[in-house]
Order: sequence, then C-alpha cells, then structure tokens
Amino acid sequence: MISVVLRSKNEATWIGRCCTALQNQRVRDIEIILVDNESTDDTVAIARRFGVTVLNITREDFTYGRALNVGIEAASHEVVALVSAHCVPVDELWADYLLAHLGPDGDPAVCGVYGRQEPLPETSFMDRRDLWTTFREERVRQRKDYFFHNANSGIRKSIWRKEPFDELIRGVEDREWGRRMINAGHEIVYEPHMRVYHHHGIHQGRDEGRAKRVAEVIEIIRSSK
Repeated sequence: MISVVLRSKNEATWIGRCCTALQNQRVRDIEIILVDNESTDDTVAIARRFGVTVLNITREDFTYGRALNVGIEAASHEVVALVSAHCVPVDELWADYLLAHLGPDGDPAVCGVYGRQEPLPETSFMDRRDLWTTFREERVRQRKDYFFHNANSGIRKSIWRKEPFDELIRGVEDREWGRRMINAGHEIVYEPHMRVYHHHGIHQGRDEGRAKRVAEVIEIIRSSK
C-alpha cells in the first residue's frame, strides 16, 4: 500500500534502524526503495539484508530532486513516502497516519503530508531547539503556507507525474514543490503523529555552507511567486 523512498550517502549507522522501523509498521504492505549516492560504507549491504530495492545515482548526476524523482519513478504504489535514510519512525503507527491523509479514504485535495521530527538524546541543543520549535503538536492544514519537509513526508504519485521535483536547484526541493502545489490549489497537511527521530535536526547545527545554499534557493523561490 505504501512505497518508501530513502535517499542515502554513507548512512550505515542509521539505515538498519530505519528499515527495521519500517518493517515493524502495523501496515504490512510497505515497499522500500533506496536511492544511494555512491556510499563507501556498508549502507547498501545493510539495506539489501532487508530486501530493499537499491538504485544508484552518481555524484555527477546527483541533486536532491533528481534522487527523489528516480526513486518515485520506481515506486509501485500511489502513496509514496519520502524519508531520509537517517530518520527512524518512532512507532508502528507512522504509516497509518500517512495513509489516513493520502490513502483511499483521504481528502483528494491533499497532495502531500509531512510529519513531526523529534530529537534523540545525543542530538545537540541547537538542533533540538530547531526541531521542537519547527515541528509542533497541532495538526495543520496548509492552504497558503508551502512549507514541506522531505525528511519525513508522503505524496501522491499521480500528482508527482504531473509535477515532479525540480532537479536543478541545490536544495529545499520540498519547499519549491510545495509552493507549486499550493499555487495549483492543492493543500498540504502537517501531521504531528507521523513521527520520526532525526538526530541532527533540520539545519544541521551551525553549518554555514548549508545555510547559505538553502537561503539562496529560498530567495529564488520567493522571487518567482
């Protein structure tokens, strides 16, 4: 009933935990697809032990949007979850909450759902602060706000076929896609009960290079409204 696309680059520490949590969901029909960007550790070997479909993307071809598009194209199901390989579903109900919005009984106006991200004990105080203040406890239905976060999200493949992720921008492809969806009249849901652990947070501490790259792309997105 659900295809899960994982993006990875040297995620041997986390990929086994992620796959275990996905296979322990109450929803049993879950297909896992790993799009790996030339990992040099045991990421791929570990994933294959779980029966995961492994696709490869080279460093030269990689963008965040392209990696997602490659994985979604291979997905067998209409509901496709997008999860970072270093994120781990908190409980066995993660997939249930995703399907509540995007499954057969969900509202067809909803194009995508993203969930809560929670810190681990070893997560830095800065990253904990960012996760707690960004992902709150109240469900939100977004009709104007195009914030979307692909570390823990899900979309409808039928909508993606018409509106794939931008393969040229260098990040925040989730927000760029969300802006197009909102402008087209779709709605996005933030579901706080669809929870994952995310050890490094959404801003990765004080990574100035990442902040600069993200800010530059967001400025382009804002100017194209």
